[in-house]
Amino acid sequence: MQIQQNISLRPYNTFRIDAYAKYFAKFTSLSNLEQLFDAPFLQENERPFIIGGGSNILLTLDYNGLVAKNEMHGIEIVKQDQQHVYVRAAAGENWHQFVLYCIENNFAGVENLSLIPGNVGASPMQNIGAYGVEIKDVFYELEAFDINERKVKTFTAKECEFGYRESVFKRKYKGQYIITSVTFKLNKQPVFNTSYGAIQQELDKMQVKELSIAAISQAVINIRQSKLPDPNKIGNAGSFFKNPTIPQQQFEDLKKEFPQIVGYPAKDSVKVAAGWLIEQCGWKGYRKGDAGCHAQQALVLVNYGDAKGSEILALSSEIMQSVEAKFGIMLEREVNVL
Repeated sequence: MQIQQNISLRPYNTFRIDAYAKYFAKFTSLSNLEQLFDAPFLQENERPFIIGGGSNILLTLDYNGLVAKNEMHGIEIVKQDQQHVYVRAAAGENWHQFVLYCIENNFAGVENLSLIPGNVGASPMQNIGAYGVEIKDVFYELEAFDINERKVKTFTAKECEFGYRESVFKRKYKGQYIITSVTFKLNKQPVFNTSYGAIQQELDKMQVKELSIAAISQAVINIRQSKLPDPNKIGNAGSFFKNPTIPQQQFEDLKKEFPQIVGYPAKDSVKVAAGWLIEQCGWKGYRKGDAGCHAQQALVLVNYGDAKGSEILALSSEIMQSVEAKFGIMLEREVNVL
């Protein structure tokens, strides 16, 4: 395992922020990972900063320590029964490539999560979701390296405490574990989910005669490509903010003043479309220098070239303040800020 010095992290984060790591390494195995914590230059109790696909981070500073990129790979079937197949994927596998692997093998359940950027290891960390499906719906278990005890622990779905873009790894155990693999419980017989968003419209547009997980995947890909900027062309981390959940009464009061407000029932509350709130505050298409709010999707902040992470962060703060002032709702960042 090679440890490099003063390395730009621009190729390793989808925002394409040009922050620097004092030390940088890639690990491909558990033994590599264990070696990282024995690096002679690490200060007492200092821990490496782990990155995967770099699709959910905003780097606002250079990192005066060790940044380690997870490149653990491998996909295998660990068991199966009449209805399900259990597939384990290493945390460094690209998420979309894993989805394509499942579709190719007719393993159903993740097709609605096509084209989400990032790696497999990040998927349970924030319970990624799209078009009516979340990781918790297909999750079986994961393995994670306990940094303090230097051993691997297995977590069940219950132990992960999944919530909306949440898990124990984002707050309760933040910085204590490094996810090394995730096992998914997938269906041999698909249960199609086409009711969310514009999936059915896109399928009709595609003139799909026989519904399949491949067709749903392609519909989701088409929709995402029409709405969201390609990180390979414009730096971004996808949805920058969570959709806020507010009490039903607060939503009803807002609806009187803003009849077009977009919300979805969520138990005893309402999940409000953050993109709509941001657009109503006039931010959609806004640009200051190379930092901006995307012209097609207000939920996405972008780096048009050489924006600093601090400039993106400052823009997000302005957006949050204006939404709170207009609607009385405080947005929460979905992206992890370093």
